[in-house]
Amino acid sequence: MRPTHLHQHRSPVACIVPPDLLRDIIRNGTEEERWAAADTMAIDTTFRTLRAAFAATVAATKVAMLPMGGQGGQPQRTIYDQKNSTAIALGTVARTEGQPAVRDAAVNEAYDGFGATYKFFWEVLGRNSTDNAGMPILGLVHYSTNYANAFWDGQGHMFFGDGDGRLFVRLTKSVDVIGHELAHGVTQYEANLVYQGQSGALNESMSDVFGSLVKQYAKNQTAKQADWLIGKDVVGPTLKPALRSMKAPGTANPYDKQPANMDKFVYTAADNGGVHINSGIPNHAFYVAATAMGGKAWEKAGRIWYDSLRDAKIRPTSGFKAFARATVRQAQMRFGDTSAEVDAVRAGWDKAKVKM
Repeated sequence: MRPTHLHQHRSPVACIVPPDLLRDIIRNGTEEERWAAADTMAIDTTFRTLRAAFAATVAATKVAMLPMGGQGGQPQRTIYDQKNSTAIALGTVARTEGQPAVRDAAVNEAYDGFGATYKFFWEVLGRNSTDNAGMPILGLVHYSTNYANAFWDGQGHMFFGDGDGRLFVRLTKSVDVIGHELAHGVTQYEANLVYQGQSGALNESMSDVFGSLVKQYAKNQTAKQADWLIGKDVVGPTLKPALRSMKAPGTANPYDKQPANMDKFVYTAADNGGVHINSGIPNHAFYVAATAMGGKAWEKAGRIWYDSLRDAKIRPTSGFKAFARATVRQAQMRFGDTSAEVDAVRAGWDKAKVKM
């Protein structure tokens, strides 16, 4: 694992729904959709401003100081009901580790999604929670009213909106969304990729990769059986069939503009230099590599990508080329210099037109 000081760097609020998508809906959606998108963007912006106050509140009350997971194998989950509040404080405890299901579907979905994510990282990668030291997993459901987003705040908390019914339904419904957000924490504790430009797009891509693998592992799917869609279960009628597609970036919904290769790389100042849109390029590289290897994507391709995230040559500002080289290097170390797995990794980056 990387030196522990890395995770102390200020990290951004990492939302599953990109701001450029919300802006497009504000410009082109129905009146109802425009209001929902605008309200969500306003909440996202406000929370970024107030996050420091929230962190201080949590520290003062010591609510996050739950028992650690010891040697691993058992998550420490707590779900809070925010009761549609945007107050800078943890809400009412709705379910804690080991307690039975409750009547609130969002509480149970968050609890089960956290469990599936922890199980994937522990059983497949031998990782004990987000920080690899048994960090408690804290979920805050029913955040705000009709809030159409979910996010990892960089400080150990995951927030879920209930959606507006048109753009999104309950954000707790997709295990890949939950896996995506918790994976931001894994990246934060390992490579600490700067949330800007190519390194930020890699940060987002790592979350899509692991979010998809969490879903595939939970369903025991092969790479061929998987749909490679992100957020299929949380999009409303306006954004069907999904939020993003790793198989075919740019085709997931009417507003999807993700490129699949470097020829269509988007140069923009928006969204921290296009971190959500350009993540389609490394996403597609992973899809191609995983399907070329065949079998279950977490057994080979997922392991290579995880090893690469922890590669000693990856820096917080590393871009696509550096990460591509790391995946080839890690594939060679794990499977041999002339292995089919190395060829598959190279094929993925070639398809994405990332020159090494």
